Amino acid sequence: MKRASRLGLTLALWLGVTASAQAMGLFEVYEEALRNDPQFLGAIQERDAGLESRVIGRAGLLPKLSYNYNKGRNNSKATYLNERGNTHDDRHYNSYGSTFMVQQPLIDYEAYANYRKGVAQALFADEVFRSKSQELLVRVLTYYTQALFAQDQIDIAQAKKKAYEQQFQQNEHLFRQGEGTRTDILEAESRYELATAEEIQAFDEQDAALRELGALMGVAVLGIEQLTPLARSFNSLPLEPANFSTWHAMALANNPVLASQREALEVARYEVERNRAGHLPKLNAYASVRKMESESGNTYNQRYDTNTIGIEVSLPLYSGGGVSASVRQASSNLSQAEYELEGKTRETLIELRRQFNACLSGVSKLRAYQKALVSAEALVVSTRQSILGGERVNLDALNAEQQLYSTRRDLAQTRYDYLLAWTKLHFYAGTLREQDLARVDEAFVAR
Repeated sequence: MKRASRLGLTLALWLGVTASAQAMGLFEVYEEALRNDPQFLGAIQERDAGLESRVIGRAGLLPKLSYNYNKGRNNSKATYLNERGNTHDDRHYNSYGSTFMVQQPLIDYEAYANYRKGVAQALFADEVFRSKSQELLVRVLTYYTQALFAQDQIDIAQAKKKAYEQQFQQNEHLFRQGEGTRTDILEAESRYELATAEEIQAFDEQDAALRELGALMGVAVLGIEQLTPLARSFNSLPLEPANFSTWHAMALANNPVLASQREALEVARYEVERNRAGHLPKLNAYASVRKMESESGNTYNQRYDTNTIGIEVSLPLYSGGGVSASVRQASSNLSQAEYELEGKTRETLIELRRQFNACLSGVSKLRAYQKALVSAEALVVSTRQSILGGERVNLDALNAEQQLYSTRRDLAQTRYDYLLAWTKLHFYAGTLREQDLARVDEAFVAR
């Protein structure tokens, strides 16, 4: 028996060391997500595709080179009128043509507007990617803390079940001795079943959060033991700057969503200009080198080498009203983009203020819940002693214990909510970086 006990203890210690060695911190999860999250990897490709818009737009301002070559076999019949009548000449011959041309736009407002639109589209793609990069930081922290909070709820539910079970057994014992009531037994039993339901729900929420983390990292998270928990001594992170007006200015200047909307507005503005250019003339310079032999019946058995340089002017006169309609359509899209920018700005600033307030109030709430927890623990002890003295009843003890566990749950949730609020504040301000996640990661400690 002793040998078996020692073997079991050794195995338990080994499993504990293994689980601790495999535990992943918040920043490690983020690094895995950078390599494996499909949404982030797709954002990289979206950014790369968007950056090509600059090159595509610039191409319309640069020279265009083209080369054309043709060769064919011709069978023709030529008829000549003379004094003796018609004379026919059957011709069977080869013909070919070769043309090399260079064109350079000199005045082309449509090409210029298209280039500026491409620049705005590239900047838009870059800002969207910056937004999705910061969103990944928030998503990692969200699922990470959801899994840990679910574990806190599981621990609390299990502690409640243990306490209610003991209360239930005590009430049954008193009832058999004629000192308790059937109501006391039913109350304890009801609280026990409610705690069981809470435990089941917490397990489901934890499983969902772990699966979300696994989807980000591309590997399954087998258990909560693989995550580093939040330190019990954690209180708060410094809020710098401490005034909202500075955060407000930072959000207007740096928020990637607002920056992308501003670039979308530029795209819409130059789309209007591009369509308006349909009314304007174009001026191109060109040069060509042409070589032709027997190109047509009139040049049979003749070869021409022609070098040409010149300018070409094109002036649109009327296109059935299509240009004007396109301008009106693009102008409406521009107005829509302006309203969307205004809406996103208001939405962002509201969220910024909400997270700023959450950071300020979170510190006070943490202190309040910590004090409330000490009071709740003392209340449970004093209530049990009062029951022994006949001053309190069974329901008072159950209520005191319920208050204790509710306070523990609220304290845990407030700690995670504070971390999320601090992170989201930087996100809406547009300043969230890996260094900020590293600071949050320091609040988590190995088991």
